[in-house]
Amino acid sequence: MKITAILLAAGQGVRMRSDLPKVLHPVAGQAMILHALRAASQASTEKPVVIVGHGADSVRKTVADLAVCVLQERQLGTGHAVQQAERMLAGNTDLILVTYADMPLLRVETLNKLVETQRNNPGPLSLLTVISEEPRGFGRILRKPDGSVQAIVEEAVATPQQLMIRELNVGAYCFSADWLWKTLREIKGSPTGEYYLTDAVEVAVQAGLPVLPLILEDLLETIGVNTRVQLSEAETAMRQRINREHMLAGVTLVDPHNTYIETGVSIGTDTVIWPNTHLQSGTQIGERCVIGPNSIIRATRIGNDCKVLASVLEGAHLEDDVNMGPFAHLRKGAHLGKGVHMGNFGEVKDSSLGAGTKMGHFSYVGNATIGPNVNIGAGTITCNFDGERKHHTEIGEDVFIGSDTLLVAPIKIGDRSRTGAGAVVTKDVPDDTLVVGMPARAIRKLEKRKDE
Repeated sequence: MKITAILLAAGQGVRMRSDLPKVLHPVAGQAMILHALRAASQASTEKPVVIVGHGADSVRKTVADLAVCVLQERQLGTGHAVQQAERMLAGNTDLILVTYADMPLLRVETLNKLVETQRNNPGPLSLLTVISEEPRGFGRILRKPDGSVQAIVEEAVATPQQLMIRELNVGAYCFSADWLWKTLREIKGSPTGEYYLTDAVEVAVQAGLPVLPLILEDLLETIGVNTRVQLSEAETAMRQRINREHMLAGVTLVDPHNTYIETGVSIGTDTVIWPNTHLQSGTQIGERCVIGPNSIIRATRIGNDCKVLASVLEGAHLEDDVNMGPFAHLRKGAHLGKGVHMGNFGEVKDSSLGAGTKMGHFSYVGNATIGPNVNIGAGTITCNFDGERKHHTEIGEDVFIGSDTLLVAPIKIGDRSRTGAGAVVTKDVPDDTLVVGMPARAIRKLEKRKDE
């Protein structure tokens, strides 16, 4: 059986008071439409269809190859929106799953149950409902004595008695495809000229066809985003869901209410995350690490047994046993080898530090390749930019860089060499050489250690 999902994403979202299309506002680091699309796609057998309208080009760019986009040129209601997909899907699918792109918390498990409900329904339509004391503007579900749906009454036109009903229409449906296309042509427009998908329920009931409800138990899944307040609610609920999944997988969150982990982050077992840590999309953390407090990490790979205290990491790579912080900053292209120690207020960009290297505090390393077992003294700076171009610094193995050394790139420091405190190095330094001064000059050759 072919199942195709249609996501409704054409609305303007006026109440968001934003130039950004509503469905592109982020929840847990991703546009909310991507959360909705992921669940709908996994519950389908065919490529989903997204109905776009306001901000269509931006929405198309966001969903890219994940879905087929169909334009609703005039926003004439949800029924009209779904109808835009008829030309593409008529005769090509058996069931149509319809959801809203501004409901990022609906789970694939829930949508699968809705599809299964419709598979077993002799009628043409099944829908998702919820029992709640907070109506949130949802339509009320009226039931027949046999338990099937009799009608959906919108809140604006409900009687006082109907407003007391606590079973609400969530806004997710599964239709028999052939019946849906026929019915959408029969639905009459409202006084405002709009065509509503919920009117399909009335068509089915009048024809004596059963409409089956599936009651959703998790209220958080029903959060739809129409305002910034609801966006905050969705963000909080998604964060709770993500944090719970990590904890159940063996990660310790010392204070989950103040830990911020986005979608797409992986964390190994027995890692401890301290409060006020932000782990952003694309981050991978190994086992037995200690991260935070007060760290921001995005698009970074961290190995096993690492410690990152109150630091910012962006597009970096840490091998095993790295210890860094507090107040260190790794920028894009930073690569710290096994056992590297990086002190407070250090910064590394587009550079690699070899295994066992120690980088003291208040140092900057940019566009550099640094060998293993190097000591970089406090206040060291690679002077890599001449105002027009970046230049490379190369430091060999077992080198000792004295405090406040300035390395004027392009430059190469040979193996086992040393610089004196405050040296300004403007020329290459051979192996086993001590240089001092401003500009630095060689004053003697160093003896190799007996263990070499």
